[in-house]
Amino acid sequence: MPRFAANLSMMFNEVPFLDRFEAAAKAGFSGVEFLFPCEHPAAEIAARLEGAGLRQVLFNLPPGDWTKGERGLAALPGREAEFESAVRTALAYAEALGCPRVHAMSGLVHHGARRATYVANLKMAARMARDCGVEIIIEPINARDIPGYFLNRTSEARAVIHEVGEPNLGLQFDIYHRQVTEGDIATAIREYASLTRHYQIAGPPDRGEPDEGELDYPWLFELIDGTGFQGWIGCEYKPRRGTLEGLQWVERCGVRLG
Repeated sequence: MPRFAANLSMMFNEVPFLDRFEAAAKAGFSGVEFLFPCEHPAAEIAARLEGAGLRQVLFNLPPGDWTKGERGLAALPGREAEFESAVRTALAYAEALGCPRVHAMSGLVHHGARRATYVANLKMAARMARDCGVEIIIEPINARDIPGYFLNRTSEARAVIHEVGEPNLGLQFDIYHRQVTEGDIATAIREYASLTRHYQIAGPPDRGEPDEGELDYPWLFELIDGTGFQGWIGCEYKPRRGTLEGLQWVERCGVRLG
């Protein structure tokens, strides 16, 4: 069965960010992910990881000015130099944290996102990351959670990955986003298995724990396992109650965290 990583941007919000590493380890996780690391020195995060015995499995590149509504730079014309700087920053953190992959957010259509820019920037980023032994991944995100996000559909992500043509560019398959936008999860898991480097989960429609809502996650976990997937599944959900109380989904779904 795949391994599960706690998303520390959404889970364990009962304590300050740097204390969430220890909280996740005590809850049984052996891996973590989060949105952005740059508010904290890499050495401090690395120390928290080592102290808790955790692996960092994913984080996002700097996305531009999040407070002003920016959601990535990869597809924005005129921001290429800023995107390259974001890649360099992310790769420095990835090296310090021993993180094997980073997510490059595309940006928004109404901020001028363009496919040609997206492809060119991802090619550049993948080549930079390849020299560091790091994968770049891209994620289709539903337009309900992020209106105007440039990359919405799994088939669009596949087309971009194929056009870029770099072996260390892959798919971040968020099952929640896929369900909201397209559904047909089981078929998509099989269809995109060869491109998928990382999964994320939440229970639609409210993005809570994966044991309630529209999807049969125990069956989907078995399906993922049957594809031979050896990576991590990120728990990018919003606990409906407390984080620890919500972890009852693990037993209900018949899986283990580590």
